[in-house]
Amino acid sequence: MNKLTILFLCSLLFWATGLQSQNVAEQPGFLKKANRHEKNGWIYLHIEGSPRERGYQHGFLMAPEIKENLRLLRARWEYQTAMDWSWYMQKAGEVLTTKVDPENMEELDGIVEGMKSAGVPTSRNEMVGLNGYAELMGYWWPTVKDSVWVHWNQQPKESCSSFIATGNMTADGKIVLGHNTMDYYYSPLCNIILDILPEKGNRILMQSVAGFIHSETDFFITDAGLVGSETTIGDFFPFNPKGTPEFSRMRRATQDASTIEQWCEIMKRGNNGGYANAWLLGDINTNEIARLELGLKQVAFEKKKEGYFIGSNVAENLKLLRFETKKDETNIKYSSIARRVRWKELMKKYEGKINLKLAKAFEADHYDSYLKKNNPGGRTLCGHWEIDAQPFGPSIPYSPEGTLDGKVVDATMAKNMSFSARWGSACGRAFDGANFLKDHPQYYWLEGMLANRPSQPWTTFSAGEEK
Repeated sequence: MNKLTILFLCSLLFWATGLQSQNVAEQPGFLKKANRHEKNGWIYLHIEGSPRERGYQHGFLMAPEIKENLRLLRARWEYQTAMDWSWYMQKAGEVLTTKVDPENMEELDGIVEGMKSAGVPTSRNEMVGLNGYAELMGYWWPTVKDSVWVHWNQQPKESCSSFIATGNMTADGKIVLGHNTMDYYYSPLCNIILDILPEKGNRILMQSVAGFIHSETDFFITDAGLVGSETTIGDFFPFNPKGTPEFSRMRRATQDASTIEQWCEIMKRGNNGGYANAWLLGDINTNEIARLELGLKQVAFEKKKEGYFIGSNVAENLKLLRFETKKDETNIKYSSIARRVRWKELMKKYEGKINLKLAKAFEADHYDSYLKKNNPGGRTLCGHWEIDAQPFGPSIPYSPEGTLDGKVVDATMAKNMSFSARWGSACGRAFDGANFLKDHPQYYWLEGMLANRPSQPWTTFSAGEEK
């Protein structure tokens, strides 16, 4: 090796060492802009600045929770598929990572960097796999396992109950939105209130999951005046692995869009069919509400200033229903159909009266439209499969899944960048993981994976909260 080469390599090493020192020196400054505090089961996280700053703040301040979410997801993947976690991460890289836009990727890399500083090493592909687990596990993996006759030990779920109303439907003629999340009790916890103040684009206040740059449960407001939620389109099957990840599109739409139409156009751009949802959207500036049913090839959009839209996991657009789902929309024994009937009953009964108080009651509703009586279970707007001995459809008896929360917002709250949320269950019913496993030992593999969910009160959160 000649002297010139040695000199060049020494210079390169000096430069790299200096850059690393500069990065380390910057990191404490990153954290000065962020804060984290806990309230009634929720973790509030404020992050701001450049993509790398936001990611670092998130990764450093939420490292224990992200580590736990990765543990839960890994155990679920390896048990239900019998495939290695390393293979999952490899496929996350191949299917999703290369298609994430630069700003989102920089924020994800910042999370990796922040976690490393907190003593919890991870990788870019692992964080992409976490953010995209709904579309990888629910949409991509079935196309793989079906092609090789692999058994997928996972029942497709019917999850989330939501509505949005305006005009003649509400007490003040303005927008009211309500949503609850239904999921497995062993899924990564969605108890994060994420307040994002980016260098460019809209400020976002949304429910989220530790380690996520998007919502996934999908309840959000922005300082552009947009509010939104979604419910998953049930029994949906197409997936395009060449498309853009849903989580990346959702974040770009929410941060960059100023109108409902702009939001929908971003979501449709590069659509891969992953995590196909019916999106319920509102614009408090125009008092308009909309529903975007985003399949793969079948896409439906409606907008109005009077009336309501509901979501219960059944497609309303007939072409989407017939060509891209396997749903029987008339069988009221199914959760999605029973909840659809109940939503329409509530909208008719409370026309012109809907407000935040009623929105909370709707999300906690236990009326079974099939049995025609109050009976908390898998068919009610506030779902409780864990106590349902005779569910119908894809769920099995006493499945550890149900409603995880409740969230409501009206135009006044949205204008002030705030909403109300309840963690644990929209109705307040508590869940004890140890007692559940004692009563239902068939779920032996969930030992150490079912967190208790005590009854919590409704709590109001706002953008810019301090500790």
